[in-house]
Amino acid sequence: MTQALQSPGDDPVFPDDAIEVGRVLGAWGIKGGIRVQPFSKDPEALFTARLWFIRPPESPLAVKLGTTTFPPLLRITHSKLHGDSVVATAQELPDRNAAEAMQGARIFVARASFPRVGDGEYYWIDLIGLAVVNRKGEDLGTVIDLLDTGAHSVLRMRRPDAAEGASVEASERLIPFVAAFIDDVSLAERRITVDWGLDY
Repeated sequence: MTQALQSPGDDPVFPDDAIEVGRVLGAWGIKGGIRVQPFSKDPEALFTARLWFIRPPESPLAVKLGTTTFPPLLRITHSKLHGDSVVATAQELPDRNAAEAMQGARIFVARASFPRVGDGEYYWIDLIGLAVVNRKGEDLGTVIDLLDTGAHSVLRMRRPDAAEGASVEASERLIPFVAAFIDDVSLAERRITVDWGLDY
């Protein structure tokens, strides 16, 4: 990650490797806490990162009239899982009014602050955009998403020969992300090798 030189006291700049990890649902409690909808089933990045970078909602309609400008950064003092959401407090949110004004804000953290994963484990964000080839070197497509079936994840790919405007069935290929079919994942080479045929 590259970062511009800063003077003492300056806020950290928005990181080059920022990943959107959640959005603020609203205030929590009476002391300036916020409730966050994480975008991952395992929101560990929200717990390990102490700096949350903030961007406004993508749609202007999502911003309430009269809402003040969002702070560019939250310095997190406490965060924990609360049901299906994450609740957190930050230095920049002294009271409930400040927390309520954060509703709809998008939360980003630096990819470099994500916790390390074990061998054979990957963050979904690192798999998006990887080329998928089979053992014969045939191009099966590019990963555009992953699906969580509960039992395991499934690679969702766009076929290399898919026509513009083609139906989902004609343009996509699904491969279970399990050891039986995944031979190798090379993040450095941006490639996944699989035991899978073109006609599957």
